[in-house]
Amino acid sequence: MKTSGSDPDAEFRAAIAGDNASFAGLTREGVTIAVHICRGNSRSRWYTEGGYDAIAEQLFSDLDVDRFLLEYDTERSGGFEPLRLVPRGKDIVLGLVTTKEPTLEPEDDLRRRVDQAARYVPLDNLAISPQCGFASVAAGNLLSEVDQWKKLQLVVDVARKTWG
Repeated sequence: MKTSGSDPDAEFRAAIAGDNASFAGLTREGVTIAVHICRGNSRSRWYTEGGYDAIAEQLFSDLDVDRFLLEYDTERSGGFEPLRLVPRGKDIVLGLVTTKEPTLEPEDDLRRRVDQAARYVPLDNLAISPQCGFASVAAGNLLSEVDQWKKLQLVVDVARKTWG
């Protein structure tokens, strides 16, 4: 962005303002507004890496949503420390299960990672999900339908054991 003459911080502020403008005037009663922070998901590839540290404070405090769906499936997403900046009452959906490869994450590892995130956000304000969708483009990611169902079942199993 900088090489093209843009100011990344100004662009980020403008994006938040644009999103908030699209929510303005909506009836919020009985509605949950959520946003997914995507790092790329076409044909099992990703496009960006790095933690949420640089954007966390402004994102979590200024974006007028109830829930954030964050990718945390690999080390490229950074640690959970930026979650300390999430205001009370906002929910975080931890995208811990990758949609990019068929290998199932160990259930104990997922539960341990939820516990780590709960150091920063109350467990009642956390959830677990796949890190992104299984098909950001028509061709989808490099997982079979069976693999996708196994991933979703893993999410359900971990959620039931964690939240009951």
